[in-house]
Amino acid sequence: MNARSLMVMGTASDVGKSVVVTALCRLFANAGIRVAPFKSQNMSNNAAVCTSGGEIGRAQAVQAEACGLEPTVDMNPVLLKPESDRSCQVVIRGQARFQMTTREYDRYREHAWPEIISSYARLAEQFDVIVIEGAGGAAEVNLRNRDIANWSVAELADAPVLIVADIDKGGVLASLVGTIALLSPSERRRVKGLIVNKFRGDPALLYDGLKIIEQNTGVPVLGVLPHAGNLEIPEEDGAGLKTGTKPAAGRPIAIGVVVFPRISNYTDFEPFLREPDVSLQYVENPEQAGALDVICLPGTKSTIADLIWLRARGWEEFIFAHHAAGGSVVGICGGYQMMGRRIADPDHIESGVDEAIGLGLLDIETVFEGEKVTARSEGVHIVSGLAISGYEIHCGRITRFGDNAPFRMRTRGGRSLDEFEGAGTDNDRFLGTSIHGLFDSPRFRRHFLNRLRERKGLGPLDVTGSEDAHAVRARAYDRFSQLLKTHLDVSAIAALIGISPERLDN
Repeated sequence: MNARSLMVMGTASDVGKSVVVTALCRLFANAGIRVAPFKSQNMSNNAAVCTSGGEIGRAQAVQAEACGLEPTVDMNPVLLKPESDRSCQVVIRGQARFQMTTREYDRYREHAWPEIISSYARLAEQFDVIVIEGAGGAAEVNLRNRDIANWSVAELADAPVLIVADIDKGGVLASLVGTIALLSPSERRRVKGLIVNKFRGDPALLYDGLKIIEQNTGVPVLGVLPHAGNLEIPEEDGAGLKTGTKPAAGRPIAIGVVVFPRISNYTDFEPFLREPDVSLQYVENPEQAGALDVICLPGTKSTIADLIWLRARGWEEFIFAHHAAGGSVVGICGGYQMMGRRIADPDHIESGVDEAIGLGLLDIETVFEGEKVTARSEGVHIVSGLAISGYEIHCGRITRFGDNAPFRMRTRGGRSLDEFEGAGTDNDRFLGTSIHGLFDSPRFRRHFLNRLRERKGLGPLDVTGSEDAHAVRARAYDRFSQLLKTHLDVSAIAALIGISPERLDN
């Protein structure tokens, strides 16, 4: 193993580790350094598909993109996809291996740790720098003997560690001082810098607090990152979802995304946030939704369980009333499956229920099978002729009844094919598909929105003002890496991994 490594841990989950790693990756890549991300174990239902197949955490795919790389399963060799409070699906090197409960950790570690070691070794042979992301909090000392995501990985990579804390949550002094205090002496020696994230206001007011942190930990604070608002960088999971937000004035198209308990790949709908005529809400309860033009049913890790939840919350009645009033419904992956006649899970792949009746909005049926489809796909929207692309992650096999497919797929997993995909209705009021990332394409997204505008008696908008999602993310990576250069001691960070500070001045 030749690469130098740098590890970013946090005082807790959702403090900004993923975004800081993304920005560091971009900073190093822009300096011409061969850099790659690594997270040994991720727990998230927001997954991405690699070019060669297999799924990894969304955050590592984003970090790879920030490095100018295609994501690989080595960047996130272990992905845990929660199915309930006490069980999850274990994905190792991109493939679903088995279900695990909280009592089966020893068997899991026996399978996972060797793959983590070999994945890191392969990356270290290909790149000069590996930026590693930790998981959860750095001071979860009660779990130290089971750790395969934080200090065990820091030791494997012999990595200096930076620890990030979120001041926006409050208690940042206690979080940082308490975290360092709970570490073992060898762990404390690895910690080379602290980062305060999401600060609002005058940094001068924080000066005394930073000195207290340094005096009590013996570790320098390398900078304070301001609260940056909407970064336009996809998040690792749904922890940051804001539910029940109000539609913006002057935006005539109102879209609501139902926040399932086991929501996955909710980023499918984030491209609508960039459209000038759309207000987008993430809503848990129908009484929060208000008047909507479109209800979106996103992906879910447990389709039947979340269908039961949807009914218990009153969404089924709300959706039927929405339809009767002329509204549209869009379902992707699990949400698409819910829109059909029936969902069968005879082998209990995703649930303990054999079968459930769907919403009956689309003429399809779903049967779950053990082998998961994970592939990138390309095709065309039949009516408009517009190109569409995205990726598939699902165990459900869908049977379509009738000639109601909106898409014709041309490739899947790099192989040519000619296959209908999805289901819809003639008036476009219902649309279902297994393709995640469908709305990333600005032309298809605008076509979809203009059909809604037409039904509302509004003229169409041109697509020229809509940017490709890749271009938007690229600009966001550059913006946040510049934020690091402005507010952190990047020279000190560079020195930790033997990089000349002058290389980062470009």
